[in-house]
Amino acid sequence: MLQRWRERGIWTVTFAVLGVLPSDASLAATDNALLPRNLSPWGMFQSADIVVKAVMIGLAFASLVTWTIWLAKTIEIRRKTALARRRIGQLERDTVLSEVERESRDGDDAVAQIIQSAAREAALSGGMFDDGFKERIALRLERVEAAMSRQIARGTGVLATIGATAPFVGLFGTVWGIMNAFIGISEAHTTNLAVVAPGIAEALLATALGLVAAIPAVVIYNHLTRSIKAHRALLGDASVMVMLLISREGDRSLFRLARAAE
Repeated sequence: MLQRWRERGIWTVTFAVLGVLPSDASLAATDNALLPRNLSPWGMFQSADIVVKAVMIGLAFASLVTWTIWLAKTIEIRRKTALARRRIGQLERDTVLSEVERESRDGDDAVAQIIQSAAREAALSGGMFDDGFKERIALRLERVEAAMSRQIARGTGVLATIGATAPFVGLFGTVWGIMNAFIGISEAHTTNLAVVAPGIAEALLATALGLVAAIPAVVIYNHLTRSIKAHRALLGDASVMVMLLISREGDRSLFRLARAAE
């Protein structure tokens, strides 16, 4: 009798074990079914919520704007800097204001604008070389420098804005993705990782895109700021060279109107 109970107990345990194993296998299959098939960035973007998608698209567009501004401003600054150096070389020669004004008449660069502004003031002053004339020339040159500096700095403010706001936009996508992950947990009535993983992955992808947009924007903004400061220094040198040229003409009593040579 005891032997019979032992055999019955062994078979009971065996059936219990055999009953558990299929249950575990079915749970594993369910977990695999819940996991997304494509865990690449593009796959996570496609499976993301509409708000997270909007955040990712906005950050990608901001990154494109950043690199576009970098390319455009780099070409512009290099071209204008080379032209400004050539104009300064003309001012350093033993020449007169009317001659350099004639050479730069067709130019629209910053140094050409400085020369033309000084020549216009000379024409309006009627050739009267005195302290008031020097002050008027200095005021005109300051206005031209400020205008040209604002012109060459256009677009850099966008980089500053992207660098400052992109991490927070990415953080918003992160918060939204994690919130959706917790909502999925609540609706599925389970704490299984297969339910939580997609939302967390989407949230981290939004954070990564925010950093990808912000870091280059800050680096490029600092680089362009240094280049613009160097260009402004060249404009200051050009203004000084124009003042020295006018002063030499006055000392030599050879000061002529800018239009007199026409």
